[in-house]
Amino acid sequence: MFFRTLVRRFHRPALLQCKPEIPKGPPSAGSEKVKDLLDNAATFQDIRPQSEEDAWATLPYVDGTFFGGRNQAMKSNRPKIDPRETTIILFPGQGAQYVGMASRLLKYPGARDIFALANDVLGYDLLKLCVEGPREKLDQTMYCQPAVMVSSLAALEQLREERPNAIDNCFATAGFSLGEITALVFAGAISFDKAVKLVQIRAEAMQWASEQTKSGMATVLFSPDARLGEACKDAVNWCIQRGMENPECRIANYLYPSCKVIAGNTEALKFLEANTKKYGIKRIKRLPVSGAFHTELMASAVEPFSKALKKIKIEDPIISVHSNVDGKRYRNPGHILNQLPKQIVRPVKWEQTLHNLYERKTGEFFPRTFECGPGKGLKAILKQVNAKAWDSSFNIEA
Repeated sequence: MFFRTLVRRFHRPALLQCKPEIPKGPPSAGSEKVKDLLDNAATFQDIRPQSEEDAWATLPYVDGTFFGGRNQAMKSNRPKIDPRETTIILFPGQGAQYVGMASRLLKYPGARDIFALANDVLGYDLLKLCVEGPREKLDQTMYCQPAVMVSSLAALEQLREERPNAIDNCFATAGFSLGEITALVFAGAISFDKAVKLVQIRAEAMQWASEQTKSGMATVLFSPDARLGEACKDAVNWCIQRGMENPECRIANYLYPSCKVIAGNTEALKFLEANTKKYGIKRIKRLPVSGAFHTELMASAVEPFSKALKKIKIEDPIISVHSNVDGKRYRNPGHILNQLPKQIVRPVKWEQTLHNLYERKTGEFFPRTFECGPGKGLKAILKQVNAKAWDSSFNIEA
């Protein structure tokens, strides 16, 4: 549909030639360098998990999970046709990457074109990195964010070839963290070339922020009577007592009622790991990420991303796009401009987003769902949230 049209109207010769640099140096000098990141980088004028153990972090919902009492459907569009003739498309975020992704998509000319354009924008061979690695480089924030976004959009070319109606009849889309920008590209709100540059700035600013403080993220599975909020507060106090300035520890991703992702300083995460029984934590697992994303430790990345976003033209999405900040759909370009930068420091409310997208009255049918991109985590979560919706869901894996 419109996606191939978007790709065709990009102007490669006019793409930016300069490449953003990660600010170096101590935090005292970093604020100015982060401030300069956008000005020195872009003007926008032209332009698998290795094992089952690794997959645990985002997959399981507890048996018998039930959500009721709220009409979340009021926060989403519902087309007045047979739902089985409509689709929802979901896009993964950072952490879904693996060496070898996108290799199966190279038989689709459109996918190759998408990577060729991305290479022009980024100034390096993104496709080669996705297919050949090395893993240590692909896992770096500055590389994996563009890799996941471009691979996810390339996967749409397979969907377009195999099931064109799935794209033509899509009425809503959402993405996990970084995947939200992918969703905005798919919905026509942000053009592909400018989105790639936008993600490059976001990724490099977030990587620089991560380098200023030793921090990370961990998935926590806990009992119904767990005291997770108290645990995070005590972890912060424990850090303060040891002389740490402005420590952080909070919920960063809402996956489902008994599973969330906690992010914060490394010492705070160590405190949680050493006191699981005290707070009713059943299991805690570190994620292979370099920083405490979606917390205030990422605050320095907001300004360059916001400035970059203001320099591009944002259109009205032609289908509903749901925000990670509150799970609701974007109303207009101004709403996107105001809301999207908040996502960097606010928790990802994926659980709430799924409620808004899939809550139906008893007896109603569900749309078909396609997860497009590396990994299968979002579809697996959907199975535990809403088994009936999962019955008509599919993976188009990059």
